[in-house]
Amino acid sequence: MLSNGAVTAVIVIVIVAVVIILAVYIGSTYNSLVKNRNAVEEAFSTMDVYLKKRWDLIPNIVASVKGYAKHEAETLEKVIAARNGGYQALSDEEKLEANAELSRGLAAINALAERYPDLKANENFLNLNGQLQKTEEDIANARKFYNAVVKTYNNKVEMFPSSIIASMFKFARKQMFVVDDAAERQAVKVEF
Repeated sequence: MLSNGAVTAVIVIVIVAVVIILAVYIGSTYNSLVKNRNAVEEAFSTMDVYLKKRWDLIPNIVASVKGYAKHEAETLEKVIAARNGGYQALSDEEKLEANAELSRGLAAINALAERYPDLKANENFLNLNGQLQKTEEDIANARKFYNAVVKTYNNKVEMFPSSIIASMFKFARKQMFVVDDAAERQAVKVEF
């Protein structure tokens, strides 16, 4: 039989061991959450480069279409309206929304270009559409990577027991880059 001093020592050792294990778990979970959050931010930044590139291509495409489709001003004005504003001043969510709007506008421009054979043969327009097609492919790949990283992060934030640490340190769920409009789900056709 153990003496009172030995029992007390065992209890203290068990308590210290539990505290150490708990501290290591909290620390490693916190670090994992930070790592995942940083991966989400990096993935968004990578995708943002392509979104910005597409954003910057829009005025050139609209300008090349204007000369051929002067009476289609309404379609072009919608695209320009979706494009207007300072891209850098937008929040991440606003960038995603603005680019969804641009996708719808680009689909309208491509439909408009189908009605103008001379426009479809214009070298500048073809070059811009080639750049746009490459950018759209880059956006699709970046979107896949971003969503995969967000899924990993959101799982960590929402799954027990890491969700406890996430809520303690105010790690919030991140928004995926989803395509929510049926027209937008169709690939932007830019081949002529």
